[in-house]
Amino acid sequence: MKPEKITRKELVDLRLKKAGWNVGDFSQVIEEFNVKTDTKGFAEPYVPYGNQFSDYVLLGRDGKPLAVVEVKKSTVDSRIGEEQAKQYAYNIQKNYRCELPFCMYTNGHDIFFWDLENYAPRKIFSFPTRADLERMAFIRKNKKPLADELINTKIAGRPYQIQAIRAVFEKLEERRRRFLLIMATGTGKTRTCIAMVDGLMRAGWISRVLFLVDRVALRDQAIEAFKDNAPQYSVWPHSGETKIATDRRVYVSTYPTMLNIIESDGLSPHFFDIIVIDESHRSIYNVYHNVLNYFNTIVLGLTATPTDSIDHNTFELFDCEDGLPTFAYTFEDAVNNKPPYLSNFEVMKLTTKFQQEGIHLNTISEDDQKKLLAEGKDPVEINFEGTEIEKAVTNKGTNALIVREFWEECIKDPNGVLPGKTIFFCMTMKHARRIKEVFDQFYPQGAGEIAKVIVSDDPRVYGKGGLLDQFKNYDFPRVAISVDMLDTGIDIPELVNLVFAKPVFSYTKFWQMIGRGTRLLNPNDRRSWCHEKDKFLIIDCWDNFEYFKLNPKGKENKAQTALPVRLFRMRLEKLKLAQARSSDIVHSEKLELEKLINALPKNNVVVQDNANELEKVYKRDFWDELNEDKIQFLDQSIAPLLRSLSSVDFKAMRFEKDIVEFSIAQLENEGQDIENLKELIVTQIAELPLNISLVAKEKEIISRALRDSFWINVTEDELKLLIGKIAPLMRYRQRWGGGDEQENLNLKDVTYKKEMIEFGPENELVSVSRYREMVEAMVQELADQNPVLQKIKSGESITESELNELARMMNAKDPFVTEKLLQRVYGNQHAKFLQFIRHILHIEVIHSFEETVTTAFDEFIKLHSNLSNSQIEFMSVLKKYLIDKGKIEKKDLINPPFTQLHPQGILGIFSPKEIEEIITVIHRIAA
Repeated sequence: MKPEKITRKELVDLRLKKAGWNVGDFSQVIEEFNVKTDTKGFAEPYVPYGNQFSDYVLLGRDGKPLAVVEVKKSTVDSRIGEEQAKQYAYNIQKNYRCELPFCMYTNGHDIFFWDLENYAPRKIFSFPTRADLERMAFIRKNKKPLADELINTKIAGRPYQIQAIRAVFEKLEERRRRFLLIMATGTGKTRTCIAMVDGLMRAGWISRVLFLVDRVALRDQAIEAFKDNAPQYSVWPHSGETKIATDRRVYVSTYPTMLNIIESDGLSPHFFDIIVIDESHRSIYNVYHNVLNYFNTIVLGLTATPTDSIDHNTFELFDCEDGLPTFAYTFEDAVNNKPPYLSNFEVMKLTTKFQQEGIHLNTISEDDQKKLLAEGKDPVEINFEGTEIEKAVTNKGTNALIVREFWEECIKDPNGVLPGKTIFFCMTMKHARRIKEVFDQFYPQGAGEIAKVIVSDDPRVYGKGGLLDQFKNYDFPRVAISVDMLDTGIDIPELVNLVFAKPVFSYTKFWQMIGRGTRLLNPNDRRSWCHEKDKFLIIDCWDNFEYFKLNPKGKENKAQTALPVRLFRMRLEKLKLAQARSSDIVHSEKLELEKLINALPKNNVVVQDNANELEKVYKRDFWDELNEDKIQFLDQSIAPLLRSLSSVDFKAMRFEKDIVEFSIAQLENEGQDIENLKELIVTQIAELPLNISLVAKEKEIISRALRDSFWINVTEDELKLLIGKIAPLMRYRQRWGGGDEQENLNLKDVTYKKEMIEFGPENELVSVSRYREMVEAMVQELADQNPVLQKIKSGESITESELNELARMMNAKDPFVTEKLLQRVYGNQHAKFLQFIRHILHIEVIHSFEETVTTAFDEFIKLHSNLSNSQIEFMSVLKKYLIDKGKIEKKDLINPPFTQLHPQGILGIFSPKEIEEIITVIHRIAA
């Protein structure tokens, strides 16, 4: 018997049988199949050998050849049979008028599979089943061009998500089989993947997908994401399913589960058409790499790990050059987009002496050594490394220091006193409880509500009203102290502080934890404890950034001065001015300063730590004569302590600060500041609702304060009356547009002066928001009387002359409206007068120019989701150019920066028809 026949009988037959092929059944397998060699019409030159016989031909259920199998003896390389198998396949196709069979060649040990004209040969784990080959043949015959397949933008509609999908589609068309997408946490990797799978399913490129994850929580999350975004595809597993089903389209599994299925259920290695690996990191290089080896198919890797931190092996695994994934959308890309998709962060490194040097005789102070001896502990016997803190040893002082430093350095709420929403990442449950005890001890005025332990084993965590719901949706708690539970999967845009009170050793997990703070605020859901968020703060207590060799931006020393501190210093400034002018208000200002100091909570840790300084100001004679040294002492040593004053009415205090600032402007005779502050104060008073009984009681003083005559020669007593009567009512203030936002009241600040606007023949100066209110009030008042406004409101068309007459009338009447003023007030230089009127009448919405450009370009890409990767990149550059410059001309599109994308600029990337569409969009938004 020839060696090849021995190989067939002893090895190949058995392996075919294992794949479900009955070698003895001529309806399934034909041995020594006559391929009827014929050189006529054969596309490639080769040496004819007369009639030849394929070792095996595998037949479909229709009796037609599905695949040829060429066998070589077991002692030689299988690949010797590559060309022979190829020629057999082409001759069978020609002579038997069938679809081109798949090619396989083997020496009984190694099997190679060749999808001719589609992919290069690849080594496979075992023979495909008949069902596998029929499915693959069906896909090969019926798949549609991916360039023509539209992407479902309801699933993934952001431009970079569409671009990521197109990048993979284009590589698939180029016969690539492995891809790597790098997308920052929070940018929608899973949704992008689902939209990609959906497009491949609809185009007929795949029929089954395996989504691999490394944790059960991520599996459940992925299943829900597929059900929510692509419910038309059946998913395995359903709840409670353990045995794999073979009739689903989407399979979501952890690595261990899939390994177990491979080993116990004998699932075919060709069962899936594509595998998606969520978080493609080092775990795929150990035993779980066997899953990829077994299912030798198309593979898509997803990761949030930054490109420069991914090792060579990962790029090699996905057939990418080092540092060049298939597509990358980085954290920096998301942060720098206009408008941004994610929030940036700053890092403050915080490590204690014990963490750095350990706890032993040389690092324990003499006083602490005496305490230990008094407790019956020998300091000599105490010896712990810094890394053992909260593991082998706990030290209350270390936890206390971390909490105190956090309180000093964290991003505060708008009042600058209490911390904004924060997560403390702790090592153990006991560690979390100890951190909570420190918060309660140091800040008892919070009555135990500032910080809460939120861990998965607490039954009070979940559900409406549970601890997690309170943390996400209510003012308190401000600090969530957690162990693992909040590391991933929680979405709270208001998070502004993350404290790493533990070391993290997984790079992927580290970025997932950072991702908890990257979410942006929802503009339609601003909470009173977080009005704005331009960044968040990470306090790293365990050198995690150094461990991962990262060099993030450090915390900027832009001190967030608490409101009580600002008020104290402002009254101190007023006192100095009064003393310099020998004013009779000196005594009353001293009393106001003492009043603020006496309000300090006596059991607060900051107050207790500064008891010696406070003792000086509690003495009556300290206030008898306030010289320069005493004033400097109050400013530098006492004022900062006012940050501990948290149990006050901050809305009343803000109003009081505005009045004090107005009084200072009067003392300094600063005319412009007097007018600006008067306008600001009057605006706040005007927003008090008189339909509330407590507000109505003060109607007389409110009415007086709204008149200009009140402010001409307003006295100090009248200003005190405003503080006493009106400040407590500020909690009822109803601001136009909703929401309680913090005001920037430093009138010497350029930012605030930019918010002022001049109007009318006398060049009156008011805040932008106040002018907008005046315009809108006028339009609403006229809407029931003016016939042109009535026509606009009812949706009727108006003539140009009618519009011009309306504009003239509104320009002649206070507040003297012009189109240019409206453009400035609403932040849109391209909107027209009629659009602003329609906006005020709630008929249409006007956005800023940046928002208008972004929306228009995003919608264009959604409507043209078949744009190529390079075309989407061009649109991204064009969007940035238009936002930066405000306009663009046709000639600009064939000059830098567009020629950096293609030498011909737009002409080399888009067709003439597409160019016209793009120019139409530009004209629509920037005419």
